[in-house]
Amino acid sequence: MPVTHAPPTTEPARPADVAPAPAPPRLPLWPLAAMFGLVPLWWVAGSFYLGWPLLGALLFTLLATRGRVPLPPAIGIWLLFLAIAVASASRLTSLTSVPTFVLRLAFYLTALVVAIYVYAVTRERPDQAVVLVPLCAFWFSLVALGWLGVLIPRFELTTPLEILLPPGVSGVPFINDMVHLSTAEYSARSLNPIYRPAAPYAYTNNYGSAYAMTLPCVVAFTMLRRRGLLRWLLLASLPLSLVPAFFTLNRAMFLSLGVGLAVLGVRAALRGNVRVAASIAGVVVLGGVASLFIPVAEMIGNRVESSDTNTDRLSLYSEVLRRVGDSPWLGYGAPMDVDTVSADAPIGTQGQLWMVLFSHGVPALLCFLAWFVAAALICARARSAAGQWLSIVPVICLVQVPFYGMANQNLAVAFFAVAFAIALDERERGSPPDGWSRRAAVTPA
Repeated sequence: MPVTHAPPTTEPARPADVAPAPAPPRLPLWPLAAMFGLVPLWWVAGSFYLGWPLLGALLFTLLATRGRVPLPPAIGIWLLFLAIAVASASRLTSLTSVPTFVLRLAFYLTALVVAIYVYAVTRERPDQAVVLVPLCAFWFSLVALGWLGVLIPRFELTTPLEILLPPGVSGVPFINDMVHLSTAEYSARSLNPIYRPAAPYAYTNNYGSAYAMTLPCVVAFTMLRRRGLLRWLLLASLPLSLVPAFFTLNRAMFLSLGVGLAVLGVRAALRGNVRVAASIAGVVVLGGVASLFIPVAEMIGNRVESSDTNTDRLSLYSEVLRRVGDSPWLGYGAPMDVDTVSADAPIGTQGQLWMVLFSHGVPALLCFLAWFVAAALICARARSAAGQWLSIVPVICLVQVPFYGMANQNLAVAFFAVAFAIALDERERGSPPDGWSRRAAVTPA
């Protein structure tokens, strides 16, 4: 019986296995070190304020060059805030308001870029603690320059940038405050004026705001690194930092730190975290001992009694609420000088909440606050002791928003801490280090 062979079948050609896309190059840490670690240099040069967005532009260039950048959660809320802020430029009434508008917008953008950069670099580093080193260097700058404000409070210096700027620019009070170097702030309006440490900032309130934001980051680093010279230097700096911090007499600084520590204490009690509870007790004891030598409560009381600071603030706040009804959607673009309030400061200052509300409108304020609320909720999931300390940074910011302006370097400090905390928590929960398929990515055209 003849055997019939089946006709040969031709298998379709199988495509060659597609090689996975190579991982993008790792982002360097030196730009963060230059930005946050060389603060005394930028301060002496007079470029601490005006040069900060340029350092942010450097970070953006590195991100754009690399491509495939993961975005932190809830970043869309901040992008919406930025879009509304840009649209509010249409409400500006004079060309002289444009430079200050652009500078504030640059600080908002720089904070976003810092968050994306820190989030990306933290996710790809095996030793995540090293990413916090630039922020620790920023802390040392606060302590050292704060002590200058205590020891030589009347020191002033004309900076190189102040000399290079045209007199018509450097003579503007807002610009002069940023480029003219001084170690302390002095209020001549007070009946009992005193010098309050401010360097590297132009205003003492900014120093107090930065101190409250950075302190949890320093404690978090000591939790991540159980040994090493840097850890011991940070621990030694904590009691030293209390002297310039106390002499700022910043009530909102104490309030925000107190609320942050209270929230942290409640979480530690609910989770039974003895290590976090012990660290809180250590910070509180240090503050209590320092108050025995520095009568800070009495000094704050004397300052309030001998100044019109509360009256001035309430006058500005009520004027904002009165005027925002005429332009609730986009605000007025920028703070405004008027003669209907008792304070010397323009309407829309003396607190980030009031600045955003007056300058950019109600929707922008809701987005601004929503980002910090979202950050606080996301960071609250932290498991480690370091992550729990970092989780109170957005809480501290929310307490400060009605009292302190954040259209400055401090916004980048807060975004740095939040981005690091989120990346740290993802590592603790076992998220993949690359995460390209799970997260949205930014790829330059």
